Amino acid sequence: MDDRGCWNPILETLPLEKLFDLQLRKFKNILHWSYAHSPFYRRLYKEAGFEPGDVRTLDDVRLVPKVEKSMLRDTQQRDPFPYGDILAVDLEDVTVFRQTSGTTGTPVYHACTWRDWEIYTECWAYILYAQGYRATDRVFVPFGYNIFVAFWGGHYAAEKIGCEVIPGGVLDTAARVLKMQELKCTALMATPTYVLGMAETARNKLGMDVARDLQVRKITCAGEPGASVPATKKRMEEAWGAKVYDHIGATEWGAWSYECQAQPGGLHVNDAFFLIEIEDLETGKPVTEPGKEGKMIITALDQQTKPCIRFDSKDVIRWAGRSCECGRTFRLIDGGVIGRADDITKVKGVLLAPTAIEEVVRSIRELGDEYEVAVSKKGETDDILLKVEVRPGCEGEQSRILTRLKDQLRLKTNLGYRIEVHPFGSLPKYELKAKRFKDLRKKGA
Repeated sequence: MDDRGCWNPILETLPLEKLFDLQLRKFKNILHWSYAHSPFYRRLYKEAGFEPGDVRTLDDVRLVPKVEKSMLRDTQQRDPFPYGDILAVDLEDVTVFRQTSGTTGTPVYHACTWRDWEIYTECWAYILYAQGYRATDRVFVPFGYNIFVAFWGGHYAAEKIGCEVIPGGVLDTAARVLKMQELKCTALMATPTYVLGMAETARNKLGMDVARDLQVRKITCAGEPGASVPATKKRMEEAWGAKVYDHIGATEWGAWSYECQAQPGGLHVNDAFFLIEIEDLETGKPVTEPGKEGKMIITALDQQTKPCIRFDSKDVIRWAGRSCECGRTFRLIDGGVIGRADDITKVKGVLLAPTAIEEVVRSIRELGDEYEVAVSKKGETDDILLKVEVRPGCEGEQSRILTRLKDQLRLKTNLGYRIEVHPFGSLPKYELKAKRFKDLRKKGA
C-alpha cells in the first residue's frame, strides 16, 4: 500500500506490456489446472477438440470454449453435491459456500477454499483502498449476512485494511440508521437502492438531516449499475453529503472492477486478477477500440476451487481508451456496466437499455427514488409502462413533471411511454438487487 491510494502499488502501476505478460502466464496456469482437476472443463475442452497447449499468446485465448451460467446450473446435477463436477478440488477442501441471488434464474452454488476466499478478499481490498478506506474508518455494513455473497468480501477486506466493521445484520432500516449515528460511522457499503432508501427513512421517519446528523463520508455501492448512473450517483451524494463510489463483481468470479478516488468517469479493471475480453453483441468478434459497446467475457485468473474461464457474463461494457490521473495502469471501462445483454432489448425496433430510463427518472428531483418498467405486447405493438412516484408536496406540479418526464424519455431513448403515478412509498423497495425492469414479452416473464 502507499499514499497514492494503491493497495498494491507494484501491480497497480505495472507497465501494460508486463501486465499482459502476467495475464498470459496466469491464464495458462488456470487453464492447465482446470483441465487436470475439473471433469467439467476437461469434458468441455475434449468435446471441442481443444488442448490447453493450444494457447501460446493472448490472442489464442479466443480458441478456448466459453462458459455460460446455464452450463453451471446443469453441472450442479452431477456429483459432488452441491457444486457438480466443475469443482477442481476435493470436496473436503471447500471452506466457503455462497450462491448467486437468483435474479436471472435458479441460483448457482459457489465454492471457495480458504485460499480462494483470501484472493476474493484481496480483490476487495484493492477496491476499498482505492476509494479512501483506511484503518481510521468505522464501516457500517447493513446487509442480512445470508448465503448470497452480497458484501461479505467487502466486510473481510475492510478488516484486512484495518477498518472497524459494524455489521447491521438483523436490524431494520431505522435501527441501522440510529446505530450509524450512535457509533459515528464514517463509511457505508450497500446497493444504490438501499442507500437511497436509508436516507429516505432517516428523513421521513427519524426527522434527520442525513448529511448533518450522520458522519458517513464515503459509500461503496454494488449489485446495481446505479452508482455509475450520473443522476443516481448525484441523488445519493446529495442525500448523504458523501462521495459515492461504484464497484462491480459477481459471486461466480469476484470483484473485478472499481472506481478510484479520481472518479475518471469509468471504473478500473482489476487486471492483475482478471482477464477481460469484449465481444461484439451481434458478430461475437473481439472489440478492442474505445467507445464501442460489447459483451464482457471474463476469466478469474487465480480461482482454483470452481474455475471461471471465459465466462459469458452478459454484461455490456466498453473500453474507455484513456488513462486515469490516479496513476494506475489498470485499464478503464467507460461509465461502468451499461446493462446486460439479456436486458438490452429491441422495443418498437429501438435498442433500449434500462439504465437510460433510470438516468431520466433519477434526474427529475420531484420524482421519488423508486420506479418500475414493464414491456409487453398490445396487439402487434410493443407497450412500455413506467410506474413512478411523485414526492410529497409536488402533487400540484404533476402535469408539468410528467410532461418533462415524457420529453426526456423520448430524447434519451427515442421511445414513448405510458406513465402511471403511484402513491409515494407504495412501489416495492429493495435492500439488495432491485428488479425494476420486466420484459413481459419473454417466455416465463
